[in-house]
Amino acid sequence: MSTYRIHQGDTLSALAARFNTSVSALARANNIANPNLIYAGKTLRIPGHSQTDSFEPAKGGGARGGSGPQVSGGAGGSGQVGESRGAGGPVQATAAMRKLADAGRAAAMSMGGYNSQGLCATGVSKAIQNAYGVKVWGNGNQIDNNLPRDKFKQVDMSLEEALKIPGLVLTWEKTSSRLGSIYGHTAITTGDGRSSVSDFIERNTLGAGGRSGLKIFMPI
Repeated sequence: MSTYRIHQGDTLSALAARFNTSVSALARANNIANPNLIYAGKTLRIPGHSQTDSFEPAKGGGARGGSGPQVSGGAGGSGQVGESRGAGGPVQATAAMRKLADAGRAAAMSMGGYNSQGLCATGVSKAIQNAYGVKVWGNGNQIDNNLPRDKFKQVDMSLEEALKIPGLVLTWEKTSSRLGSIYGHTAITTGDGRSSVSDFIERNTLGAGGRSGLKIFMPI
C-alpha cells in the first residue's frame, strides 16, 4: 500500500478516480469518518498500489493535473472544507459557505445583535434566503428536514470541529430552555471556533450546555 500527501484542491472522489479505487475504500483505509472533509498536508494511504508508485502531481499543476490549486473538496461536492490547523494554517471554505456565514452575521445583527429574540429559525432562514434565494420553513428542530438536498448535505463531525468552519448549518432537537425543549435550536457557524449566528450572535456555542440531537449540514 502506497501513500499520497494531500494537496489543497484535492477531493476524495477525485483521488479515488485518479487511483482507480473508491471513496469508501480510501475512507476505510484511512479511518476517515467524514469523506467530505480531508486536510491538506495529511498523508493518505492508497489501497491496491505498491510502495514504488509515485503519486506526486506534475510540476505547474494542481493535485488533479489542473492549472492551479482550487478550493474544492468532499466526496462529491464542490468545495474543500478545510486544511489542518496543526501547522497554524487557517481553515479554508468554499465561496458558498463564506457567503452563508456573512449572511448569517448580517441577519443576526439586524434582529438581536448579541441578545436572543427567540427566533433562531427565522434568523437562519433569513440568512439562507439572502445567500441562496431559497426560503426554508420550520422551527429549530424542523429546519433540518426542510433544507433543500440539492443545496445542503448532512456531514458527520463534532461541534468543536464544525465551529472552525464558516457557513455550516447547525440544528439541535432540544435545548435546556422551556421553548427549546419544544422547538430546538438552529444556527450558522462563523468559523472562528467559538461563535454561531441565528437571530443573534452567540459568542460561545461550545459553552451552551443542555443541547441534544445535533445535526450539521454543509452547503453543496
